Amino acid sequence: MSMTAPLTLPVLLTGITGFIAKRIALDLLEAGYAVRGSLRSPAREAEVRAALTAHLSDPALLDRLSFVTLDLAEDDGWQDALAGTQALVHTASPFPMVQPKDEEAIIRPAVDGALRAMAAAQAAGVTRVVLTSSVVAIEACDKGPGQAFSEADWSDPAHPLSNAYYKSKTLAERAAWAFVEKHPEMQLSTINPSLVLGAPLDAQYGTSLQLIERILRGKDPMLPDIGFGIVDVADVSAAHLAALANPDAAGRRFIASSGSATMPEIGRYLAERHASRRIPTRAAPRIVLQVLSLFDPSIRTVLPGLGRLAQFDASAAERDLGVSFAPWQDAVGRAADAVLAQMD
Repeated sequence: MSMTAPLTLPVLLTGITGFIAKRIALDLLEAGYAVRGSLRSPAREAEVRAALTAHLSDPALLDRLSFVTLDLAEDDGWQDALAGTQALVHTASPFPMVQPKDEEAIIRPAVDGALRAMAAAQAAGVTRVVLTSSVVAIEACDKGPGQAFSEADWSDPAHPLSNAYYKSKTLAERAAWAFVEKHPEMQLSTINPSLVLGAPLDAQYGTSLQLIERILRGKDPMLPDIGFGIVDVADVSAAHLAALANPDAAGRRFIASSGSATMPEIGRYLAERHASRRIPTRAAPRIVLQVLSLFDPSIRTVLPGLGRLAQFDASAAERDLGVSFAPWQDAVGRAADAVLAQMD
């Protein structure tokens, strides 16, 4: 794919306080881009600046960082935020640890936010968009034994695996592609990462690393036999930047994943790495989890995925975006180191 150099106009990066978005902001600044980051609350601007300052090769790069206040559920400010920008990188979307009682509480902000962002970009004459989706918009469908999921697959909202989060990401991405069909000048790429781990830029790492924290704390004597694709946040960011810089990436989805592991496998890896901690490694029997789920909503969420380990084909991102994905063990290890630094 051909590549374009950064331009002087800023990139609007939504949800800049997020685990993934902070890393994208860092990499955009290092690559020569100007960044306009969106916040729900201006009070978090200092948090983002501090996180980036700690990792930038040159603190002067912060001179190319600015902020706007936006809400996924409100129209106010979107067109002004996109005015004078060269591209939109839309990462903002709800990601709860526990599924809400009303699934519309996360579906509507995700779908409406994606459409609001796309419409504001189109109205501002901004045609280049990179949207952070997820493999949960891909994997809730049935494949043959041993078959890996690819970008051609789409989650079915009616599939047993589709909880509110799966639906939110699937319907939001579908809405974005439907918008492109009506406005063919829009050049959309989506990055569909699996479970994003790795090293956060600060202690505000959100839902993704809470899974690792839970295992490290030994909260559960056994772990559910569920599996995930795993990817390092640095590689997810690299995929976003590569898609942004490559015109040929427009119109395409890209899976970002480095391999898959079950929670007991993750537990065993962490137990070997941190032998002084009491880390669970055994798989919990299904009947035990069914009983525990009556009292713990986070366990109830995982029941449909028991015994399932999806595999993902990330060869398109490797081949066409030039991204090399670190082994899942590295992503887990870096996440664990960051979590332990906060726990100890």
